[in-house]
Amino acid sequence: MALWALGDLHLSFQSDKSMDIFGAVWRDHEKKAAKYCRRLVKPEDTLVLTGDHSWGHSLRECEEDLKYIEALPGRKILLRGNHDHFWDVKKTQRLNDLFGGRLLFLQNNYYAYGDYALVGSKGYCYEGRDTWEHFLKIRDRELERLKTSFEAAKADGFRRFIMFLHYPPTSIGEMESGFTRMAEEYGASKVVYSHCHGQDRFYDSFHGDVRGIGYSLVSGDFLHFKPLRIL
Repeated sequence: MALWALGDLHLSFQSDKSMDIFGAVWRDHEKKAAKYCRRLVKPEDTLVLTGDHSWGHSLRECEEDLKYIEALPGRKILLRGNHDHFWDVKKTQRLNDLFGGRLLFLQNNYYAYGDYALVGSKGYCYEGRDTWEHFLKIRDRELERLKTSFEAAKADGFRRFIMFLHYPPTSIGEMESGFTRMAEEYGASKVVYSHCHGQDRFYDSFHGDVRGIGYSLVSGDFLHFKPLRIL
């Protein structure tokens, strides 16, 4: 049994939103991801996909994209990304009911992996695209959702945590944030995130050990669409 992670598939089987314009690494990226997942991920493994699954704006528009994810091996846990407009956060349980365990949606809840709790939230970082006030509003909302995830696992007796985010845990230049402090407060052993695309952004946030926590970027283009083994 192994735990894997990969982010930012940006699938577009029902739209014309090709990612090829972002460089050669994106050419046929969905084929690369499927190939590597089938090569590495076993049926008994868990694969966490850290957001930006589909360009579809509704479930109907991303039906083929989600079928693609369903067909990947292992237990699939999905985190919400900033482009996942099909996912109404208030209706996460409806998604879990609809997909009946074929896909698992991580939001205000957690999933067990051995004696670890897999917790997570979309997260948020400041990228200069909104006002500081708006950033604080979204960040604080995501921190509350992340806390809900941690507390649900803690209430069920879990004391070991792996934390997943879509956005990086810090804004550019930050040495800590509300997300890193929460990881430290609850004793998360690892923080896994994505969202950062292109050579210029791969090192926007933490990599490796920082204050006793292992940080890993799993953006698809950073990994050349080969899932990263977390445990």
